[in-house]
Amino acid sequence: MTPIEYCQEKTAKSGSSFYYAFLFLPTDRRLAITALYAFCREVDDVVDECTDPSLARIKLAWWRTEIDALFEGKPAHPVMQALQPWIEPFSITRDRLLAIVDGMEMDLDQTRYLDWPALRKYCWHVAGVVGELSAGIFGYKDPKTIDYAGKLGIAFQLTNIIRDVGDDARRGRIYLPISDLQQFNVRAADILNSRYCEGFGSLMKFEAHRAQSLYREAIDALPDCDRRAQRPGLMMAAIYHSLLAEIEHEQWQVLHQRISLTPLRKLWLAWKNWVGGGTGVIKQIRRADESS
Repeated sequence: MTPIEYCQEKTAKSGSSFYYAFLFLPTDRRLAITALYAFCREVDDVVDECTDPSLARIKLAWWRTEIDALFEGKPAHPVMQALQPWIEPFSITRDRLLAIVDGMEMDLDQTRYLDWPALRKYCWHVAGVVGELSAGIFGYKDPKTIDYAGKLGIAFQLTNIIRDVGDDARRGRIYLPISDLQQFNVRAADILNSRYCEGFGSLMKFEAHRAQSLYREAIDALPDCDRRAQRPGLMMAAIYHSLLAEIEHEQWQVLHQRISLTPLRKLWLAWKNWVGGGTGVIKQIRRADESS
């Protein structure tokens, strides 16, 4: 199996919404973003699959050395070998790759976050910086596009957190800020034991409104000159934003199930926004933010 085939298999198996956006890209950009996403999956799997935190730290430390090797021109892992040709063409930096590993290590250091600023920092490390790297691969002219991409990545991550409250609780984690739980009188024990207490719906609506605001801030920050190049990000925004609407439609029943969109619906949303240049999701986000 070649490094490119390894990355393609890793990405396809994940079932992520990102996969649907990759399908529409030119070959060079598709190979680059697939390699970047495979790297993210590899370091994320370290935390998800290692039950021993000490072993997980050793593995993440190895990935740090592999990042160094990547920029020295001698990576050993197939993911990094696949990523290497695109370092210079798409401005992939060592600091941003290391920031992703820092985010994964945060999962080893804490299972709770005091407030939104603390959680936002985590979201930037595991998703916002990925958005920034992705924007470089998709292509941009205006540096403001990086701000858009970072905010959009944070919105994606918060949407994931809302969707995965139950799954995360079964792993002993609660990403929703402690200050938010206190505001709506939701106890950690209720979430950890999958109990829908009186304030849970209000808490989730509050978090969804925060995500809506992030989506709106992101699209408002996207310069018109880069909208066409950034269509893959807008395609992903269409999928994630629709997922957020689906969770609300299901009345925030996320403690006992994982709400998701069908592959066909994801593909339809991706294609529609590719053809329409992202206009559809931009209108969708603005309408949702105004009505929330």
